[in-house]
Amino acid sequence: MWWFFCRLTLLLGPPGCGKTSLLKALSGNLSPSLKVHGEVCYNGYKLDEFVPQKTSAYISQYDEHIPEMTVREILDFSARCQGVGIRLEMMEEVSRREKQAGIVPDPDIDTYMKAISVEGLRSNLQTDYILKILGLDICADTLVGDVMRRGISGGQKKRLTTGEMMVGPTRALFMDEITNGLDSSTAFRIVSCLQQMVHITDATVLVSLLQPAPETFVLFDDLILMAEGRIVYHGPRQHVLDFFMDCGFKCPERKGVADFVQEVISEKDQSQYWDSTQHVPHSYVSVEAFCNKFKASTYGKKLDEELAVPYDTKSQTNDTAISFNRYSLSKWELLRACSSREWLLMRRNSFTYVFKTVQLVITAVIAMTLFLRTRMDVDVVHANLYMGSLFYALIILVTDGIPELPMTIQRLEVFHKQKDLYFYPAWAYAIPASLLKIPISLLESLVWTCLTYYVIGYSPEAVRFFRHFLILFGVHLSSVSLFRFIASVYQTHVVSMAAGSFAILFLLMFSGFVIAKPSMPIWMKWVFWISPVTYGEISLSLNEFLAPRWQKMASGNVTIGNSILESRGLNFQADLYWVSVGALFGFTLLFNIGYVLALSYLKCRHFFCKLFSFRFSILHQSLRIPY
Repeated sequence: MWWFFCRLTLLLGPPGCGKTSLLKALSGNLSPSLKVHGEVCYNGYKLDEFVPQKTSAYISQYDEHIPEMTVREILDFSARCQGVGIRLEMMEEVSRREKQAGIVPDPDIDTYMKAISVEGLRSNLQTDYILKILGLDICADTLVGDVMRRGISGGQKKRLTTGEMMVGPTRALFMDEITNGLDSSTAFRIVSCLQQMVHITDATVLVSLLQPAPETFVLFDDLILMAEGRIVYHGPRQHVLDFFMDCGFKCPERKGVADFVQEVISEKDQSQYWDSTQHVPHSYVSVEAFCNKFKASTYGKKLDEELAVPYDTKSQTNDTAISFNRYSLSKWELLRACSSREWLLMRRNSFTYVFKTVQLVITAVIAMTLFLRTRMDVDVVHANLYMGSLFYALIILVTDGIPELPMTIQRLEVFHKQKDLYFYPAWAYAIPASLLKIPISLLESLVWTCLTYYVIGYSPEAVRFFRHFLILFGVHLSSVSLFRFIASVYQTHVVSMAAGSFAILFLLMFSGFVIAKPSMPIWMKWVFWISPVTYGEISLSLNEFLAPRWQKMASGNVTIGNSILESRGLNFQADLYWVSVGALFGFTLLFNIGYVLALSYLKCRHFFCKLFSFRFSILHQSLRIPY
């Protein structure tokens, strides 16, 4: 257990010494595959007695944001999902006391406090405040961008990562190298803001930095110095030089304290700081020796005495600072927040959908010229051409769902980050992503049907036109759901594309056209019934070849329609059309349920990595961070 309540603490140490592991352990974000010795308590509550991800905030050193959103939109969404915490209760209590005392509050302060206490707003005044503090107001309406789209700079992304969590109501912040890529002036301003927030609001902040400037270093109250996974020093910042002086090392006058304490524990640089006035030759002092000296020092003993006193505040304070709920908003508000963001991203990606529609129109024009009605008669010979055109329509609409793979994978990193921070559950993210794509499937299916149905020369009855459209809509919707599910399982572009290509090959191979059902081996016929394209092929064929114009008698006292259906093994009853419609929408529902489950339980890069990843090798290792 560490003790730094209502303090601004700096975490220093060389790369690889365990700073990130310590921050994740304190914030409750460690991987479940790691075993931790010891316990961490918040106001007397252990990590398994509340929700640490909502009580504290871990700010990663990696900048993971949706490139199609602006800086303001990202902060607004974060503030909306994190809620207002206890701000509303605090505002009500302050207002009650002001009325009792007859105090008239300052209008500006009163307006600001009331504005940040309203829950569920799309835009929040707190966002403007954080934008101003972090210097992001100049790029508030600029897209974040990525390697293919121009956006904000790397330093601005780093500040956006910090602001994404600062905009929330949490008062325990664990920040991992938040100033990487920033100039010293901006880093100083951010830490100065954190210092004021800590001292005014009684917040607790632990910040990991690599090489803080001297003017930034003096803003911290306490210092934790780590090396080789061990705590070398933990105490007031102004006493760290005294500790190393007692160990025989002296900081030069023009040397920054932060650089000195990191170099003095290095075997390579330690000798130059040896105090020559001791008249004792220098010998290397190991990290373990420093740790033992710290335990024996007055600072270490005082820390042990403080930690030895039981800190049980359950009966002494209220629980307003501790969050026992996973999510800050109701289920309906979470769904509304995710839906509004998904709609925004669809509008930002409108070029993709417009391009897909134009591509579909061009393909439909080509199909119309290949299967022109003036060249095909109602007979057994041309019936195979009609059957081929139906299968071609299925191929086009199935492959039209492939762009859903990269679009889904692109957002998975941000999704997993926000899900782990309990911004929203997986279902709140998946439902809008599925429902809002229904109009796209409707549009593209309608475009293909309207352009090709009468030009190719299918049965002219209006009811069969709409049945044809309904089937193509179901096929397209199930295809989009399938590729979305594949992307959520494999989670990488290369593996997902390989799995998607295999899925297309599998679906088309056993759909009843490439290999007719009677020609399939007996032990493979069950595959025929688990392919969504099969039901599209059955329903489209029944809808066309059971039409009145195909009821002309052919040789063998069999109608032309039944003859072509029997040759393909598709001679089913007309009622199977509606069974196929239900099957297509059932597959859509099944794939979407799998999508939600994959988002909920698969956290690694893809499913097979979960079995063979590096984490498997450290499953039984323990995380040890002793003094």
